[in-house]
Amino acid sequence: MDSVAVEIFLQTLISGLLLGGLYALIGIGMTLIMGVMKIINLAHGELMMVAMYMAYWLFVLFHIDPYLSVFIVAPVMFFFGMAIQKFLINPVLRVESILPENQVILTVGIAMVLANLATLFFTSDYRSTPVGYASDAWYLSDYWRNSPIELSLSVPWTVSFAFSVLITVALWFFLTKTDTGKSIRATAQDIEAAMLMGVNVERMRLVTFGLGAALVGAAGCLFIPIYYIYPALGGRFTLIAFVITILGGLGSTIGAIIGGLILGIFESMTATYVGMGWAPVGRFLIFVAALIFLPGGVASILRRQRLGK
Repeated sequence: MDSVAVEIFLQTLISGLLLGGLYALIGIGMTLIMGVMKIINLAHGELMMVAMYMAYWLFVLFHIDPYLSVFIVAPVMFFFGMAIQKFLINPVLRVESILPENQVILTVGIAMVLANLATLFFTSDYRSTPVGYASDAWYLSDYWRNSPIELSLSVPWTVSFAFSVLITVALWFFLTKTDTGKSIRATAQDIEAAMLMGVNVERMRLVTFGLGAALVGAAGCLFIPIYYIYPALGGRFTLIAFVITILGGLGSTIGAIIGGLILGIFESMTATYVGMGWAPVGRFLIFVAALIFLPGGVASILRRQRLGK
């Protein structure tokens, strides 16, 4: 393999890792909600779209950098998610129905309402935040002059990836070191046992949906320096989050991280070696492969390894 082929492969791998880190942040939000509430939130991508519009208008009206808008948008999305859970999803959960998936159908309705409201208020035009560093890059040769391979790192992609890592570490600390985080984990593992231990399950559901919305809201702020925004964008990211949730294993945070990285690398490789238009096809293929060959997701492999020890 010549140096050019090696350079293309490594550059594609790096791009896939950076993309996968952002995908993981999206997937963790859906996985948290799935783990505690046992439902797939099919409005997940639309929540991200709302957050992206918030970051866009903060940039346009107040000249707040998209990365700084994370500290405004994520808390707002947290309370927005709690409101959706309290006033829309909770009442449906309490109603006995011949359709046990009625809460999932509700999230589809929420997604449709959010997308149509965005079209009504902002039209279907593509918008972006023209930040000055959008096309900047770091080059390996600037730090390693004798390197035989010329690799570059996009500044916005790298900063977005770094933010996603920091947010993921903060989430891990919250879930493992705080009483509320431990209560969320207990609720995800066994709701009845958590209730017997005195955990307020309804409150944990509120906090969890808020956290899921905050995480995908943060992801929206990290994506907007890189992506265009338009009202129909949410469906794409809902699909991505769903694939990551299946690939990683339902309810597994670690699985969502690994699943996001796998999907990001796979899409990047597909786009480079097959064609840009084939990336969604590659996403579909890895989704089907996970369902057939790894129905429990990455989490099932991790679980078997722990039991083996």
